[in-house]
Amino acid sequence: MSEYGPRLVVPIDLKKKPREQKHRLHNRWHPEIPPVAEVKAGEVFRVEMMDFSGGGITSNYSAEDIKFADQSIVHYLSGPIKVVDEKGVPAKPGDLLAVEICNLGPLPGDEWGYTATFDRENGGGFLTDHFPCATKAIWYFEGIYAYSPHIPGVRFPGLTHPGIIGTAPSMELLKIWNERERELEANGLQSLKLCEVLHSRPLANLPSTKGCLLGQIQEGTPEWEKIAEEAARTIPGRENGGNCDIKNLSRGSKIYLPVFVDGANLSTGDMHFSQGDGEVSFCGAIEMSGFLELKCEIIRGGMKEYLTPMGPTSLHVNPIFEIGPVEPRFSEWLVFEGISVDESGKQHYLDASVAYKRAVLNAIDYLSKFGYSKEQMYLLLSCCPCEGRISGIVDSPNAVATLAIPTAIFDQDIRPKTRIVPVGPRLVRNPDVLKCTYDGNLPTTKNPGATT
Repeated sequence: MSEYGPRLVVPIDLKKKPREQKHRLHNRWHPEIPPVAEVKAGEVFRVEMMDFSGGGITSNYSAEDIKFADQSIVHYLSGPIKVVDEKGVPAKPGDLLAVEICNLGPLPGDEWGYTATFDRENGGGFLTDHFPCATKAIWYFEGIYAYSPHIPGVRFPGLTHPGIIGTAPSMELLKIWNERERELEANGLQSLKLCEVLHSRPLANLPSTKGCLLGQIQEGTPEWEKIAEEAARTIPGRENGGNCDIKNLSRGSKIYLPVFVDGANLSTGDMHFSQGDGEVSFCGAIEMSGFLELKCEIIRGGMKEYLTPMGPTSLHVNPIFEIGPVEPRFSEWLVFEGISVDESGKQHYLDASVAYKRAVLNAIDYLSKFGYSKEQMYLLLSCCPCEGRISGIVDSPNAVATLAIPTAIFDQDIRPKTRIVPVGPRLVRNPDVLKCTYDGNLPTTKNPGATT
């Protein structure tokens, strides 16, 4: 009798560390990280993944693991996976790799996740000047729904997706990445006009041997030393896809990835049970271990046919994403607007980052009127299925951004009313998020008009 179902190509044992897995994980991008498996176009295969921290962040009711998280290990990825066509010919540079997400979810027996903010001295987040402390909320899954004892009164369906999926860069593309990011790190503060809070974190995360894991390549060898000094960090999204954090890439979605090396060398990880647009708290989705069931097709010559370079070389391209038909259905939303005027009243010119920050702050302050701490709402808006938009980018001087929150996720009516607000519970719902002290000396931003 024929066997049905996907072939497991990358298994995960959650009792083992990333370097102890049958196929050792990797946390860098480099063309010389060898593939751990091979799949054929049209074949449905299964890839299992640890959470991005490789098990370093736990379900313990403490935020100490967040405060002292090792940022050098981010993110642990499964793969690379070599893709060949029906005749065994590998994908070639210049092709497009069409990757369909057939199925996905948490690993059985590990149905929990976490949302967090890093300490301001150790990664921070989008609002790190307002929320400098490390915080964490644990979430538990009930089928498609998630709830947290640390943010009570909230329950919502997750739109599960991989935060990272991408192909390996060529050496030429890797050199482009490293040169432009080194230039930004070296001269950005002097040459760029930046929103003040956005450069409180590193401007770029440059190659580093610290925490580097390169799959099957053994640490300490001359090969490892060479590659570790060149390999790109996985933190930003780039031309190869990577850490795009597109919350709608769930079942039925397709990703059209440019191919830069023979076999494409596909890698994936950073599984999310749910995420809000922007993932504003940085460790901000519901992070989890998980699996993907994928099917690949090779579009020969597809890069030239379908992708237009936006830069000086043919490598300056970006993937195309086709969103699947599966997503939660919400009919009522509360939408918060932000404009490019910061908390001090300073006008910024068409700055969408300032506008989105203002929209998120407006939403946090409003929702804290309904019995929640602001830390609870910061984490919630980072991981619930809220919709972020750039609503206006041409009307000088203000960019306009909006954040739409589905009202059905709350167990109370959060809409404004003519009577004294709110009618529902007004006490802060205990317990609050797990929280550490902030021991640094960077100044925090206060909004003089906000509620305390």
